[in-house]
Amino acid sequence: MATVKKVVLAYSGGLDTSVILKWLQDEYQCEVVTFTADLGQREEVEPAREKAKALGIKEIYVEDLREEFVRDYVFPMFRANTLYEGEYLLGTSIARPLIAKRLVEIARETGADAVSHGATGKGNDQVRFELGAYALTPDIRIIAPWREWSLNSREKLMAYAEQHGIAVELKRGKKSPYSMDANLLHISYEGGPLEDPWNEPDEEMWRWSVSPENAPDKPLHIEISYRAGDPVAIDGRELSAAELLAELNRLGEQHGIGRSDIVENRYVGMKSRGCYETPGGTIMLKAHRAMESLTLDRQAAHLKDELMPRYAELVYNGYWFSPERQALQAMIDNTQRYVNGVVRVKLYKGNVIIAGRKSDSDSLFDEAIATFEDDIGAYNQKDAEGFIKLNALRLRIQGKKRDFGKQ
Repeated sequence: MATVKKVVLAYSGGLDTSVILKWLQDEYQCEVVTFTADLGQREEVEPAREKAKALGIKEIYVEDLREEFVRDYVFPMFRANTLYEGEYLLGTSIARPLIAKRLVEIARETGADAVSHGATGKGNDQVRFELGAYALTPDIRIIAPWREWSLNSREKLMAYAEQHGIAVELKRGKKSPYSMDANLLHISYEGGPLEDPWNEPDEEMWRWSVSPENAPDKPLHIEISYRAGDPVAIDGRELSAAELLAELNRLGEQHGIGRSDIVENRYVGMKSRGCYETPGGTIMLKAHRAMESLTLDRQAAHLKDELMPRYAELVYNGYWFSPERQALQAMIDNTQRYVNGVVRVKLYKGNVIIAGRKSDSDSLFDEAIATFEDDIGAYNQKDAEGFIKLNALRLRIQGKKRDFGKQ
């Protein structure tokens, strides 16, 4: 193996990354720096510090990145109303560029010549981590143990941990059969019974939200205020980006909002079935579209909708730092200057229902023109005849020349 003096490892403190830490020390004979990110995964991250110390690590980074994550990654993505393949709100995908960014920044700060991650060789995360790292530090060395070692099962990892004296917490009770990933935007579930797309998820699988059937019988109305395309307040109370998403999560979970069951196409080529809980994000998507419906010009809104699938694909595949994503973002952000106002939302048994929207300064909705009552000359209905005939001209010519549409 090529010489590596120091490597920064994305470290959770779990079985996989604890084994990776020791493996890097043994196989590469290098110094290891650990980096643990708090992205709102609802698990304590500080224990990772003690685990790293126990393995002899001297440089340990444990960082709270929740505000940066929501402000600089989640919110920009939601300005585009982003959905991958029409369903996935990209909760895992959008977290990876931030982790990659901090990995290479810490590598520069500590003089490391490599970074490492625990993503497997079959999934999307390896691509996302590494594309992000290479975009920001083109000459960085990346070590992906799952593509190098033979420890390709939990049993082998456990045996390695026991052999090398790596402390592994063995939780009492039945072990979850699912592979899970969580942050402030969502929690995901893969593997186990979900590998058969015909199996309905067990109710016990869901960790955040109540089932829609068990949600309150009384709906909850909330008002979300928008400024330049981003939500800034709930019921008039201004919150930071991370605080606002956390509060929407709390409210959405109570009302069974945000569960989804998807078969998606991974970038590496295979289909994968996953289940997700994205309560706050589901509310934000609906509310943002409602705000845009009042404040965006028709063609600008339609252009955004046309470009959104391409934008979503870039995020899903790991191209957050690509010039094309940045160009799309600039266009999207330009449209958001006038997306200001308040949306009233009703949460009820798994549904997000728009109950009202208003924008005092930037609404393009003109009651005098839209009314079905006397429009007092604001719109001359006779003008529609010429409009229709001009738009029908090519259809009439085609119909005369080719008997188009006739059998």
